[in-house]
Amino acid sequence: MALTTDFAGIDPGSRTAESKDYSRYRIVPARHPGRLAGTIFAAIVITAVLYSTFTNPRWGWGVFGEWFFAEPVLVGLGRTLLLTVLAAISGSILGTALALARVSKSPLLSGLSWGYIWLLRSIPVIVLLLILNNLGYLYETIKIGIPFTDTVFIDYPTVQLLTPFAAAFLGLTLNQSAFFAEIVRGGILSVDHGQLEAAAALGLPRRRQAFRIVLPQAMRSILPTGFNELIGLAKSTSMVYVLALPELFYTVQVIYRRNLEVIPLLMVATVWYLIIMTVLSLAQHYIERYFSKGAVRNPTPLPFQAFFERFRRPLPVFETATDTVRKIGFRDAAVLRAAGGAVRIHGISKSFGSLKVLDNVELSLPAGSVTAILGPSGSGKSTLLRAINHLERVDEGFISVDGDFVGYSRKGDTLYELKEKDILTRRADIGMVFQSFNLFPHLTVLENLIEAPIQVRGVSREEAVQLAQELLARIGLSDKINAYPRQLSGGQQQRVAIARALALRPKVLLFDEPTSALDPELVGEVLDVIKELARTGTTLVIVTHEIGFAREVADTVIFMDGGRILEAGPPARIFTQAEHSRTREFLAKVL
Repeated sequence: MALTTDFAGIDPGSRTAESKDYSRYRIVPARHPGRLAGTIFAAIVITAVLYSTFTNPRWGWGVFGEWFFAEPVLVGLGRTLLLTVLAAISGSILGTALALARVSKSPLLSGLSWGYIWLLRSIPVIVLLLILNNLGYLYETIKIGIPFTDTVFIDYPTVQLLTPFAAAFLGLTLNQSAFFAEIVRGGILSVDHGQLEAAAALGLPRRRQAFRIVLPQAMRSILPTGFNELIGLAKSTSMVYVLALPELFYTVQVIYRRNLEVIPLLMVATVWYLIIMTVLSLAQHYIERYFSKGAVRNPTPLPFQAFFERFRRPLPVFETATDTVRKIGFRDAAVLRAAGGAVRIHGISKSFGSLKVLDNVELSLPAGSVTAILGPSGSGKSTLLRAINHLERVDEGFISVDGDFVGYSRKGDTLYELKEKDILTRRADIGMVFQSFNLFPHLTVLENLIEAPIQVRGVSREEAVQLAQELLARIGLSDKINAYPRQLSGGQQQRVAIARALALRPKVLLFDEPTSALDPELVGEVLDVIKELARTGTTLVIVTHEIGFAREVADTVIFMDGGRILEAGPPARIFTQAEHSRTREFLAKVL
């Protein structure tokens, strides 16, 4: 009542005029007395340090200027830089190889890498340098030949081969590689495991998975600590003075022992080290920005990026109008139509420890069929799906697509387990769309789509780009071809994931809860794409909780519980006349 009375006494015209006139308002910034005091204190400290440094004659700035660009100092600086660059390159390469060996599935190779890292990280650098410099005492000659025979190809005196510079280079490389290996391994472990699964599902070779998918993403974790080690390496070159090698610090020592100007000569070395560290810090900043591609929605352009963009080869223009392509959909696209594969599951079982997630599953899916798999969480649906493309190796039983066993080659009545590279090749015929999309975040939409066709199918880049453009047009995302996944909505990311799987023209396409990670309003756009795919002839197997979608699209509905298939049949019967009590109980809760 009071509020009504207050407003009733105000003239409406004056309220309107007052609400529109903001020119008379004056904004007073908030005051921060603590911040001001801190600023004044910092300014006083900086001024005092600079005044003391440049007015104290004992710093010897005249001597500093005399020797800063002196030839002996520059020669020592060049040797320091050369050692830093060579040890950084060789140590990084060796460290990366050691890191990959550490995560290898070979216990012997992994153990050897661990032992090397343990030993080299335990030995102080100065001790390692002295051991290498005196290696000739232990081994008079270095021989290369056939082990345990008298055949020798090279026989060279160790002292002549392992000069002070060579000993310094080798010692810094060995030390650097041991620490860098753990940095790289930490970066590899930081990459989401789904990225490896997505790369494996596309059939990318293991080498390509490591160097195209995993390591570029790991670089965001590797670079800060890696550059920290690099800066430490540049300073560690000062330790080679024990080998009487005239690098920067040793050269400065020799000079000040002659003229007794210790502080000015130490400042010469200090300023040069500061310059080296500044250059490395700037390089780190821009390299980190380069490898942050796809990590932020609005990345800051790199220096000269606009200039270099002019020289990029433009994408070939897709001739068909986008609106027409989107309207046609997948069904009438001859380039996308593939003969679906018949999937036969022969009594497979799978256990994780004592938990049996698949128990003697038997199933036959005709070519071109659409199968929806329903069931409560933990019933084995996703494990069954992952077993079809051999992402999960089953304990018993076999799976075949068009009569070819997944993961095995058949000779008569004998099955031989395939090597990983052969499994990856066969897996290209079984596409998979993951619940959490698993797009490669450091690659653009186009790069996500063309990676597997080029590397696995061996198609030309031009053909792969044209197919990618057609696929994007048919899912309504032509304008996102150069976007990164992080710049897309969830529904858009899932549609791109579907297009990526289709780019390999698979016989079978697996969907693992394709809409569960999406907001409700985005579910429809993904389901519409899958509905279109259901008419193309590709065999679809869909794990879903979308009952209405399963009823509309699927030829066969399967209900799983406790790792077993309890019931399978056409949607009309499963949803209205289910035979198994557990099926009826489940449907009563979700319908």
